[in-house]
Amino acid sequence: MTRPFNKVALITGAGTGIGKAAAKALLQGGFQVVLTGRNLTRLEQAMQDIGGTEKNCLIHPADVGKPEDVKLLFLEIQNYFGRIDVLFNNAGVGAPAIPMEELNYEQWMNVVSANLCGAFLCSQEAIRMMKAQSPQGGRIINNGSISAHAPRPMSAPYTATKHALTGLTKSIALDGRAFNIACGQIDIGNAGTEMTIPMAAGILQADGSNQAEPLMDVDHVGQAVLHMAQLPLESNILSMTIMASKMPFVGRG
Repeated sequence: MTRPFNKVALITGAGTGIGKAAAKALLQGGFQVVLTGRNLTRLEQAMQDIGGTEKNCLIHPADVGKPEDVKLLFLEIQNYFGRIDVLFNNAGVGAPAIPMEELNYEQWMNVVSANLCGAFLCSQEAIRMMKAQSPQGGRIINNGSISAHAPRPMSAPYTATKHALTGLTKSIALDGRAFNIACGQIDIGNAGTEMTIPMAAGILQADGSNQAEPLMDVDHVGQAVLHMAQLPLESNILSMTIMASKMPFVGRG
């Protein structure tokens, strides 16, 4: 069932937090949205919370770290909407905050699979669709995080994958030029979500102390993603940092 032409955005990790906020902003900005994540119940609740309907939303549960799941996801998008204009690679996980030498291989690979392989696999399929569709092209936005610039203590897997996303972003931006495919990265610091609740209570700092950190409204992140998504393809925000103004990032060290 192919719908009439309208811009379509896919958000990974859309069931909660930043992904849900981005889906809400994109929907309100006139996009048809596809919400994916591993938890169907959360996706259904997210669609209800953002005011989505079967006409403007599609839910498809998937583990973006699994190639077969990603292929089925994009096949469903092709069948339902007929195109993809924006991919927001948002899905991500962390590992336990323990010394790196105490992490096991499975904990390391769990983060690499979700954060890096997931973005790579989804970008592959999106690029294939964007090159083949008419009008040709589209935009990929990667969630890099402040950790793409500076690590928190005991965060080697998460920090490594987020640094790697910066390289992936630049490679896609370069290789996509000939096909009207733009790619940018949004680096987010301390958005108020379920994941950042511990930061408000106190989190380990580089000097060994525990300090509460300020948070910002996650909807501000959603609006930033929408701003990137709405740009004409002749323009690209290669890198954007949005953060809680008073978080201890600038001047860290």
